[in-house]
Amino acid sequence: MLNTKLKSSIGRLWDKFWSGGISNPLTAIEQISYLLFMKRLDEMDIKKKQDAEFTGEAYQPIFHDEYETFRWSHFRHMEGGEMLTHIQTKVFPFLKTLGKEESPFAKHMGNAVFIISKPSLLVEAVGIIDEIFEEISTQDAKGQGFQDTQGDIYEYLLSEITSAGKLGQFRTPRHIIQLICELVDPKLGDTICDPACGTGGFLLGAYQHIVTAYTSKEHQKTDENGLTRGDLGDRLTDERQWHHLKEKTFYGYDIDESMVRIGLMNLMMHGISSPNIEQKDTLSKKYDEDGRYDVIMANPPFKGSIDKGDINESLSLNTTKTELLFINKIIQSLKIGGRAGVIVPDGVLFGSSNAHKQARQMLLNDCELQGVISMPSGVFKPYAGVSTAILIFVKGGETEKVWFYDMQSDGYTLDDKRTKNDHGGDLPDIVQKWKTRQEQTENKLNSKFFYVDKKEIEGNSFDLSINRYKVTDHDEMVYENPKVIIEKIETLEDEILAGLNDLKSL
Repeated sequence: MLNTKLKSSIGRLWDKFWSGGISNPLTAIEQISYLLFMKRLDEMDIKKKQDAEFTGEAYQPIFHDEYETFRWSHFRHMEGGEMLTHIQTKVFPFLKTLGKEESPFAKHMGNAVFIISKPSLLVEAVGIIDEIFEEISTQDAKGQGFQDTQGDIYEYLLSEITSAGKLGQFRTPRHIIQLICELVDPKLGDTICDPACGTGGFLLGAYQHIVTAYTSKEHQKTDENGLTRGDLGDRLTDERQWHHLKEKTFYGYDIDESMVRIGLMNLMMHGISSPNIEQKDTLSKKYDEDGRYDVIMANPPFKGSIDKGDINESLSLNTTKTELLFINKIIQSLKIGGRAGVIVPDGVLFGSSNAHKQARQMLLNDCELQGVISMPSGVFKPYAGVSTAILIFVKGGETEKVWFYDMQSDGYTLDDKRTKNDHGGDLPDIVQKWKTRQEQTENKLNSKFFYVDKKEIEGNSFDLSINRYKVTDHDEMVYENPKVIIEKIETLEDEILAGLNDLKSL
């Protein structure tokens, strides 16, 4: 967790960009990402050199001798105007050449632009970023992992993108991503995809979930949401496995190139050296990745629609609603036996149109729909107040019964502030009940979790909303005989009249 000092520094950084004329949050976060990336590259290169000296292995520098002046530690001491010119003409062009040729990073950085034009803004931003990294180092010395704290900082920066929410595109809270990772359980060797990846949160969550599985118990910790985390990966000892994990595991697609660049830098700053993120509309005719992925986790855009003429012809649902088309496309993109965790608006669960019903039929007949976790409507505030649910399914197989869970709290207040609750939330209970659901002997429809047979769901027009099946307990009220109640009312009236008469006599 970030301390008050770090949050204050990040707040000042936002204020400097705002007052410096860069008021669009998405543009600001992109420019801040470039500066963070420059700083992190220098830190990573220094560590690589120290590690090589310690182990005796060959040192492969990021900054060769002719690029020494491109280091953050060099140009940060320059005067404002000189620093700005140096970054614009030398450092940023160098930054765009990093990564393997034809890699997604090199490809999408090709038309990136460094738009900070005021020397004063650059000097102030560089100073604040130095403060942030100094505080991270202090926390690191106290036992908080450097990479974990840096990830928290990037998350906190991303949480300030107040322009999110347009066409249903908004950040998925990190604890909800962690929950879905626990339910879907991505593993080493899986190919993992997010077809609407945004800043790469689900891909990063999957990476951290896998690393946690290979971290010794003594190095794991329970976070503030009651979920287990471990970032050491000390039990993953084969370098070939690390290579596969970092370069051939994670695939993401997004329609917005700025988000693609931010997503790439986000994953690279978290240690995923070669993420595969591309700019692509996954519902369009240009996307053809059918039967490719072992795991898909996504929070696809809600409320959007796509031009009918551009919809991929392989999609069988006759609709332009993106939340339905994404279900169709995700099922297509999975391998047989592939697993998915997808967030959908409640309308998908009970909508009465033919397309809604067909989408639910797909989930029940073409997949094993394993679980529906209903979430409260405030989970995505302040971006949106829409009620949502998590669908967990496996492509192929047969649905016999569906496990439902009624999440009543995610551990945070459900208002725009979204502050942490003292009493925690349902997330640890959901994970525990999910993992032991096969051993569930009682099936009480009036509890938080229960099973519903597929036949019953079919008989209700494939309705998947939990309220269709949950039974609410009503306490039986015992009332007095009406005659007794009337007598009591008459007695009260007599007492009131007597009191009024006493007042008149006074």
